[in-house]
Amino acid sequence: MRDLSDRLLAAAAALVTERGPQGFSLREVARRARVSEAAPYWHFSSKEALLAGVAEQGFVRLAAGMAAVRARVAEPRRRLQELGVAYVRFALAHPSHLRIMFGPEIRDKTAHPSLHAAAQRAFGLLVATIADAQGAGHARRGDPEELAVAAWALVHGLSALLIDGQLKERVRRSRDAEALASRVTKLLEIGLSPGRAESATRRRAPSRRA
Repeated sequence: MRDLSDRLLAAAAALVTERGPQGFSLREVARRARVSEAAPYWHFSSKEALLAGVAEQGFVRLAAGMAAVRARVAEPRRRLQELGVAYVRFALAHPSHLRIMFGPEIRDKTAHPSLHAAAQRAFGLLVATIADAQGAGHARRGDPEELAVAAWALVHGLSALLIDGQLKERVRRSRDAEALASRVTKLLEIGLSPGRAESATRRRAPSRRA
């Protein structure tokens, strides 16, 4: 049964690539997956539920890539930059998933608990990375969730421009996209860096060691 669910999700993602999120039906997904018209309803009660499954799959993959970066990169400042590159890499590899993950077709993620949990986990990894950078003195003070929203907006905007072909004059190959992502996230790092006054205050702060 799990294999059937995976086939339906793959068929839905492929159809989103070809026709957009609104350009297909559960019947068409069943035809593409080579199953009966009733088969999708064994796993998904509606088209939105199927799209929520695609979105959840995307968030799970995105979080896995982010967790791999956190495990591989020890230095907090570089880790944040590498997370941005990983996000763009995911977007280029899975553009259909990205469109569904953040598109209007799923009006309320909390209506799909496993999707909501997967989305929260991915965002939580970004928040944790910013908190790590703050703790190491590499990011300005402030609510790490608000700073994470700013970071997310930057890399998501770049990803959307890339997958929609808006930067094709500048980006002709995947390695060009990753190089651009690295430069853009470097600007993010600069923007999140503590200001001079904050850095001076931190240097003057007494040690908390016992």
